[in-house]
Amino acid sequence: MSTYKSNVTMRRRLVSAWISTVISLSLVLLLVGVGTLLLVNAKAVTDYFKENMQVSVLLKEQVTEEDGLAYESKISALPGVRATRFVSREEGVEEMSNLLGRDFLDVFETAPVPVSIDVSLEAAYVQADSLKMMREILSESPLVEEVNYQTSLVDALNANLAKISIALLVLVGLLLFISFVLIANVVRLELFSRRFSIYTMHLVGATKGYIRAPFVGRAALQGLFAALLAILLLVGMLFVLKDEFAQMFSIFTLDTLLITMGVMVAAGVLICAISTFFVVGRLVGYNRDQLYAY
Repeated sequence: MSTYKSNVTMRRRLVSAWISTVISLSLVLLLVGVGTLLLVNAKAVTDYFKENMQVSVLLKEQVTEEDGLAYESKISALPGVRATRFVSREEGVEEMSNLLGRDFLDVFETAPVPVSIDVSLEAAYVQADSLKMMREILSESPLVEEVNYQTSLVDALNANLAKISIALLVLVGLLLFISFVLIANVVRLELFSRRFSIYTMHLVGATKGYIRAPFVGRAALQGLFAALLAILLLVGMLFVLKDEFAQMFSIFTLDTLLITMGVMVAAGVLICAISTFFVVGRLVGYNRDQLYAY
């Protein structure tokens, strides 16, 4: 009776350890998936932010909307220009009101908002020298009052992405270590319940590879389950964030998502299989006295 209770308790511990290992490993693989997705799309993500950085061309107060629209068409024909948007006085007043409040504009007899043109450049042109040259070209027009842009946004973005990547790498490394420890504990628990059977197999000539194979196979299956769970979490996260960042998510293609999923599956299976391979290889060679001490 006591042996039966002991076996039941051991099975419960194995199931609990197995579930906790799958959950922790799936969180690791989720981070690996996010990092891989960003890595595969690193250039596309950077280009996205560069192409969404706008150059504001403020026209002189006396410039009419007809002249502004005609000048917008000239800007659109310039090399490196990806898109333009004409901002009328009414639209400018509305944007200023939303930003500063309508009370702020009440102090002026006429709205101090000029006609302007928002210019988006191709990613290759969002560089300090290219932006400077573009400013000089745009400023040559007698219609233009001022040309504004902020390259510091791109620099800050690159710097922050580098910091985030380092922090993510450290976190992934820590979670990988935790996963290896958890997997090793699961294997030790299973070996403890079957240690004398394993010893008997070893005595009758079973090789380490023969004994190790089923443990490694089950561990690989465990890694596969964890990877599938992580993929579901990743897809769910992308689905939730898609509405908030619809334009940015347009750069994530099916091919890059499939590559990311493949990396997550490979990482999950390899983490479990390799850690189990080494733990079993070390413990299978114990003699009888060591098995009792274990």
